[in-house]
Formats: sequence, C-alpha cells, structure tokens
Amino acid sequence: MNRQLAGALTGRVTKWIVLVVWLLVAVGAAGFAAKLADVQNNEASSWLPESAESTRAFEKLEPFQDPNAIPTVVVYERDGGLTEADLAAIEEQAVEFAAMDEVAVAKEGRPPSVISPATAEQVGFPAVSQDGEVAQTSVTFDLGSEGWNKMPDVADELRSIAAIDGVDVYVAGAGGQAADSAEAFGGIDTTLLGATLGIVILILLFTYRSPILWILPIFSAVVALFVSQALIYFLAKYADLTVNGQSYAILTILVIGAGTDYALLLVARYREELRRHEDRHEAMAFALHRAAPALLASAMTVALGMLCLLFAEMNSTKGLGPVAAIGIAVTFLVMITLLPALLVITGRWIFWPRRPGYGSAEPTQTGFWAKVGRWIAPRPRKVWVVTSALLAVACLGLFALDTDGLATEDSYTKEFQSITGQQVLVDAGLVDQSNTVMVVGNAGSEDAIAEAMTGLENVEPPKPAVTSGDVTFVEAAIGSDPASPEAFATVERVRDAVHSVDGADALVGGNSAFFLDTRDASNRDNLVIIPLILLLVFLILMVLLRSVLAPVILIATVVLSFGAALGISAVLFEYVFGFAGSDPGFPLFAFVFLVALGIDYNIFLMTRVREETMHSGTRKGALVALTSTGGVITSAGLVLAATFLVLGTIPVVFLAQLGVAVALGVILDTMIVRSVLVTAINMDLGGRIWWPSKLDREDHHLSVDEIEAPIETVH
Repeated sequence: MNRQLAGALTGRVTKWIVLVVWLLVAVGAAGFAAKLADVQNNEASSWLPESAESTRAFEKLEPFQDPNAIPTVVVYERDGGLTEADLAAIEEQAVEFAAMDEVAVAKEGRPPSVISPATAEQVGFPAVSQDGEVAQTSVTFDLGSEGWNKMPDVADELRSIAAIDGVDVYVAGAGGQAADSAEAFGGIDTTLLGATLGIVILILLFTYRSPILWILPIFSAVVALFVSQALIYFLAKYADLTVNGQSYAILTILVIGAGTDYALLLVARYREELRRHEDRHEAMAFALHRAAPALLASAMTVALGMLCLLFAEMNSTKGLGPVAAIGIAVTFLVMITLLPALLVITGRWIFWPRRPGYGSAEPTQTGFWAKVGRWIAPRPRKVWVVTSALLAVACLGLFALDTDGLATEDSYTKEFQSITGQQVLVDAGLVDQSNTVMVVGNAGSEDAIAEAMTGLENVEPPKPAVTSGDVTFVEAAIGSDPASPEAFATVERVRDAVHSVDGADALVGGNSAFFLDTRDASNRDNLVIIPLILLLVFLILMVLLRSVLAPVILIATVVLSFGAALGISAVLFEYVFGFAGSDPGFPLFAFVFLVALGIDYNIFLMTRVREETMHSGTRKGALVALTSTGGVITSAGLVLAATFLVLGTIPVVFLAQLGVAVALGVILDTMIVRSVLVTAINMDLGGRIWWPSKLDREDHHLSVDEIEAPIETVH
C-alpha cells in the first residue's frame, strides 16, 4: 500500500470518518446477518452434483414424488415382545399420522409411497419383526422447501402421538435423520460464535499481556463477520447462492480466525513502528505501508483458492467457494481500515501495561525465535533435511485414511434417535421401507425393469410400477443403511441391471444413490481442484516474490506439511477418536484450508525476508525475518488452530475431523514448517532462493560474529 494512502486512511480527521462509516455499515448489516440462518438450504438438492445420475433421476421423478417429500419411519420396541394392545394402539396411531397436516397428499397416478391422509393402509400398516419385539410404521411428509428446518417439530409431534407405556419409540428414516441433523446444527449461529470468540479472547490476552488491547481486533472481526453474513444473505436470497449449515459454520470460523491473524500481524508491525516514530499517525502509516502487501497477498491467496471450489461438481462445495471468498475479502478490508483507525484513535495506552515507548528496544530481538534462528544458522542443510524426513515419515499415516464415506450411524459424534431407530430395525431383521432405489425409465419398460431388479442381492421385491405420460417408475426397498458401502454396492448392482434393459433409458435415484454419487463427485473434485489450487498459489507467490524457485520450494513445503497433518490426523481418527472413516470430501476441504491458510504464514515470513534482503542479504534477512515475525505468526497459528478446533463442538464427524486436521496442520506450519524448515532452506540457499531474480547475487555467508550480533530490523 502506498504510504501516502496509508497515512490518509488514519489521518487526524480521516480516522474518525473511517470509524463512523464502519459503525453505520455494521449497524445496518447486523439485522440482515441475523437472517442468514433463515436462508440456509440443507435439502439434498443443495448438495447434489448436477451431472450425477441421481440428480437426473430426481428431475424425472417429479410426476411421481413431490421434490420435498421426506419419507419417515416410526420404530416401536418393547423388550419381551409387543403386546396385542400395543399393536392395536400402533394401528390407531397410523390413522392419526395420516391425519397430520404435513402428510404428503397423493396425486393421480402416483404410487403408494406418496401417501394421502385417507387411511392407515396408505400410511403403511405396521410391519412387525419375527420375534415380535419391533414394529415400524412409515409415513411421508411434504413440508415444502423448509422441510429440513421444520422436521424437528414434526418429529416431536410423531413421538407425542406414538407414546405407549413401556414401549421405546424412535423417529428414523430420512425424516428422522433430517430432524437430528437440524438439531446438530441448531443454535450454530450463537454457540459457535460464542465459543470461537471466547477462545480467541483468551489467546489474545495471553499474547498481548494486556487486559484491553484484545477488544480492538475482536470488535473488528465481529464487524467483518456481520458485514460478510449480510452480503451473503442477499446473495443467497436473491442470487441463488447455496448456503448450508456446513458453509455457515466454516464462514464464522474463517472470518474470526483470519481476521484475528491479520490483526496480529498489523498490530505487531505497528508496535515496531511506534518504537521508531514519535507520532502514532506516522507510525501507523509506515506499519500499513509495510504490512498491507503481505496481508493483501494472503487475502488474495485464500479468496482465490476458495473460488477454485466453483469448479467442483458438488453444489455444497461450489457454494462454499464464494461464501468463504466474500468472508475473507470483507475481513481484509475491515482489518486495513477500521482496525488501524481504532488503534490510532486509542493511542499508545491501549497497549498497557506494555506500552511501546518511542526509542525503546524491540523485545523480539532477544526472544525465543531469535535463539532458534541462531541455532539454525550454523547448520541449515542438516536442519532442513532432518525436518523434511520427519514430516515425510508422518505422511505415512495417509495409508490409514479411509475416505469411502460414513454410514449414518458413524456420521455423528453422539447418538441420535434416528441412528438408534435404524439400528433397532437392522437388529430386528426389518428393512427400512423409507430407504429405496427409485428407477425411472421409458413407459412400457416397467415390467422389464422390475424383472431386472427382482432377485438382486439386498433388494426387496419391487413395488407395483406406476406410469405417467412417457415415464414409468419402479421402486424397491434395500436392506442397508443409506450411506453404507453395502447400500452403494446395491445401487451399483441395480444400475448395472436396469441399464442393460433395452429401450428403457433407466436412471436410478434415491437416498443411497445420492450418497454414492456424492462420493464419486467428491473423488472427482479432489483430482481437479487440488492441482488447480496449487497452480494458483504458485502463480500468486511468483508475482509476489518475483521468483520461480522460492514459490516452488514454498509449495513443496506446504504440500509436505499437508501430507504430514493428514497422516497424523488419520492415525488419531482411527486409534484415538475411533471414527469409522472419513467423508469423501474431507481431503479436499482439509487441503483447501491448510494450503490456502498455511501459505499465509510463508507469505508473512517471505515478504519480510525479501524486505530485509534488500538491505542485509538473504541469510541475514532470513534470521531477521524469523526473529521479527516468529512470535506474531506463532500466535496467529494458535488462534487459527483454536478456532478450527471449535468445529468439534458441532456433533458431526466431518466437521470434527476438519477442525482437528486444520488445527494440526496450522500448528505444523507455524511451529515447524515456517519457523524451522523454510528458514533453514533460506539460510542454506542464500540468494539462490530468488532465482531468476538478481536480488542478492553476492551469496554472503554469515560469520559467527554476525550470527551472535544483536538482530536489528530495517527502519
């Protein structure tokens, strides 16, 4: 940033204008930010890959099934067996289910799976297990586009109707899962924000050792979050941007974490300049002038990296791209305008009790990272070789990573009713009638399709076919958890069978088909988006550092760090947390955040190395940069790691795993990769790191006296 522009943003008058403008914007945005949760779309269509077979089948199912239909199963269980009175009560309750306002209304030509509120038989007469201990009643609801959010209340009503003394009742099937998912994400807007802010405040108190300085970064980060949420609300409401519970949670974490990181870097640079300049306005002008390029490069890397997700097939992944990019862009803007204005307005006293006095010594010159740098300097090659080898060993844990997907019972970190009910059905030998394969094909091919499906392993006999116009519909229940490998294998068998029916043009959909297509699309996105992000980050680094070799080395270190973090995480997931596996999209999400955010710390370090190199040479510059940025980057890493760990408060395995992997990767980046590995490589290669740039062609080696001398930064 031009120093004159930096000074203009925080001048004696303009600082107040900046503050007033942001306060007005924040107040106006707060109301719309609160509405973001109302426009979330957590229906299956918000996740489906557009080109998948289940999506195309879903489109052709319109004549036969409401797009918002939610098949639900009520499961009854009594130890010792259900009595005749129990069964009579269950039959009466089925009639009450049929009379509920939300029950899907049958339309002419639709199959019995889409029921009307007419008779208990259309709801689904109770099916009883052979041992007589378990029974199930199926019912389908049409709650409109807000079905996911409304389902918890419907589930409560079902439980109220189904209450029988001595009988355990569970709401399972797609409806039960929807209700439990809504509960898992319930209150996310307040609980997640509160937990994140609480952890960040504690870290800032420890970092700044000031009871008041933390208020300014936190206030700025909250303003950035409100403004981001308001912008995203308008895009979701009027521009069809997909926002779901997953992207909503990640946005909160990302804005607070990244915003605090930017604040830490800026405040640290401002504190340096306050020791060199008596006028705080002049100190901030210099601080912004020198810190803004690194902040801009960091924000651009993260934002553009997130926008690469637009090339994904998964709608949920696509939606996260612009959501995260908007959050980062707004956060960057707030942190280089509002935060500097607040710092200049409050003056030096905000740092109390450690006020940076004019002409006082910079404490980082003799701190921990200065000692680390002096330890690396005499033996840089040995340090980076050994460090790289240890990280490579950690990468071996990747062989323990299972990304074939998670069954429903393994997808949450706590037990939910729908999971328990599903397991009760499995143990009782009953097939969940709400989990079906739905086959659509050309009219006239229904008999051939049904015949092809008959006798297939794990497939119940097909229900009577229904035809509407030139499309026919054949449905059959499958005897596995919808998201299990067994269900995926069943869908593949059905697809192989019906695709071979001449002239049928059959498409297979349903819950299990959706989960299977999600897995396949996620695997495709991993192969396409990961290389794209690496290329993008490389180009940004090449422009920023005006070098080819340095970006190649930095990319290699980040990939090595990513592999090590994922390898260690995989071992923790299996042997410590006991997770059954990982979501297919987990590697991509972990990569996006670890690379986009991990490269930040290398940007912060290497831009400072380049700045110091022009005055002191690369090797001395690497030592000075580590000394000057070590503390602040480590603090930034701790903040980001802690904020991502907060995702573990949401009882969803995917988010818990993402939080652990990103937190671990960030710690590796800040404590080992950036501070030890990259610094050692800089000191070993010297000026060659800037190839083909002519910067530092003298290749000056540090003497013992230069290593031990007091470390002074560029003024």
